[in-house]
Amino acid sequence: MNNPLNVAVVGVGALGRHHARILSQLDNVNLVAVAEPNEEQGRAVAESCGCEWTNDFRTLLKSVDAVSIVVPTVMHRTIGEVFLSHSVPVLMEKPLTATVADGEVLVRLAQEHNVPLQVGHIERFNPSFQQLSEWTDEPKYIRTERVSPYAFRSMDIGVVHDLMIHDIELCLSLTQEMPIEVDAFGVSLVGGREDVVQARLTFPNGCIADLTVNRVTPGATRTIQCWSEKGCAITDLTARTTKTFSPTTMMQTGSLPFEIAQSRQETIETLKPKVFGTFIEQNELQAADSDALTAELTSFIDAVEHRRQPVVSGSHGLAALRVAEAILDCVHNHEWDGTADGRVGPNALLASYLGDSHFENSSDSAAA
Repeated sequence: MNNPLNVAVVGVGALGRHHARILSQLDNVNLVAVAEPNEEQGRAVAESCGCEWTNDFRTLLKSVDAVSIVVPTVMHRTIGEVFLSHSVPVLMEKPLTATVADGEVLVRLAQEHNVPLQVGHIERFNPSFQQLSEWTDEPKYIRTERVSPYAFRSMDIGVVHDLMIHDIELCLSLTQEMPIEVDAFGVSLVGGREDVVQARLTFPNGCIADLTVNRVTPGATRTIQCWSEKGCAITDLTARTTKTFSPTTMMQTGSLPFEIAQSRQETIETLKPKVFGTFIEQNELQAADSDALTAELTSFIDAVEHRRQPVVSGSHGLAALRVAEAILDCVHNHEWDGTADGRVGPNALLASYLGDSHFENSSDSAAA
């Protein structure tokens, strides 16, 4: 067995502390330190994981073989650039960076230094998504919904970079294409940045994807629906269940329910119970109850050990970021009144009763 990799975590807040916890438990990893400016938080996590604490990530450059960076998005390029420039493999939490330009810098550095750069698109490691992906043939329609209560975290970014980026990356993974057309609109509900966004992506192969995100709802939902020539699959990413619907042999040979009803071979009352079973096969799949974050971190360590491209590479993260930026352009240019001199952008509704001056100094922008 090879010597364990010396790994550190930069940023051990709500999510980073779980990175540290899991890495400290992996057999082929030696968690040497956590870097966290909040001393109380940093020391507490370091003590629980049996490693050192530092308030300056730069002190780790010569002592680590890899690093997991879990800090606010606006800091991704700055910190990632330092480690990649010193040939240290990086797992960067999603989104890759705040802007496409910053993401291009990190991807280029990883290529120049020939080190793995992985992006923390954790849903790719969700067993239920993997099950959906295996079942689905070339998709022709995708519908995603991701809604949650307002968490008062990730407030440096809007809902596109916070939540929708997950589903963008999943759509790119399923279609293996970049969209040729993007349309979207969004609105801020609690101020600052867009909290609700509806987007439509059109792909070269004819597939259409409708994405819905909302981070100001009473409850949480994460679902993805995928239509292909094989049938329809509906996955609950939280419950880890997938329901599949596909035509039976009877349907495939041309015995269609409405034709049977029209020919009066059977009555509507006898046909209704047969739709699911006789004509449409329905199944429910239960995915494994394994931890997606553990799978993601294990995959990263494997990529570092074998110096190969991660499952979700920097290029994958950059592609998702490009689509996110196109969506944000639509959101920020949406004309609520149908005219350029009317209300424009996600703060339009709030501005209606708070006044435009309330948002004059807002940092709300597509680059945020």
